[in-house]
Amino acid sequence: MNPSKIKACLFDVFGTVVDWRTSVSRDLQEFARRKGIGGIDWLEFAVEWRKLYQPSMDEVRSGRRAFTILDVLHRESLVTLVERYRIAGLSQVDLDHMSRAWHRLDPWPDVREGLERLRRARIIAPCSNGNIALMVNMAKRAGLPWDCILGAETARAYKPMPEAYLVSCRQLGLAPAEVMMVAAHNGDLRAAKAQGLATGFVARPLEHGPGQTTDLAPDSSCVDIAAADFVELAARLG
Repeated sequence: MNPSKIKACLFDVFGTVVDWRTSVSRDLQEFARRKGIGGIDWLEFAVEWRKLYQPSMDEVRSGRRAFTILDVLHRESLVTLVERYRIAGLSQVDLDHMSRAWHRLDPWPDVREGLERLRRARIIAPCSNGNIALMVNMAKRAGLPWDCILGAETARAYKPMPEAYLVSCRQLGLAPAEVMMVAAHNGDLRAAKAQGLATGFVARPLEHGPGQTTDLAPDSSCVDIAAADFVELAARLG
């Protein structure tokens, strides 16, 4: 992989760019404080919400359900959890606000500087399963300097389906070999590599909390460049 040939970097977002676990739990805890809702472990709630993420997308990937944006899937999963945790008295407006916690995620400390450096020489964009409105709102709040928004909604396919990566490349007018997929998840990079993209791994060892055991190191079979953070990635790419 020749770094000089990489014209664009695409990024996984949840876990790679932003700390969803801390952000969602803090957002829900603040909402509960304002509403006077007690007795809920909101960190546990956030983790349980995330566990419903892949199964909800699998319904779309399998063809059992027409393409449905992540905002809708997140809200449906939230309703399931509200019933499971027996949280009463929530209005539709309350549920909408809680569901949009995923729009209000904070980036890891190195992200803004690293993205700004990468953007000087290359196109940068998310290639996320998040929908366009979610990605735009997150970017505006978190100061993420994307050149454009790509990913599931523009491709009408959820990662790791091949179309999620290939359509994003085509929409930039680039060959897969001219595009690097950056993620903290080896599975995402393995799928991107299979479609001909270059790959960059940045570890996020606290994505799932202090006891995390997965994705602590790059899989050498599918990773072209491994970096400690986005700033180092920018330096490695030049």
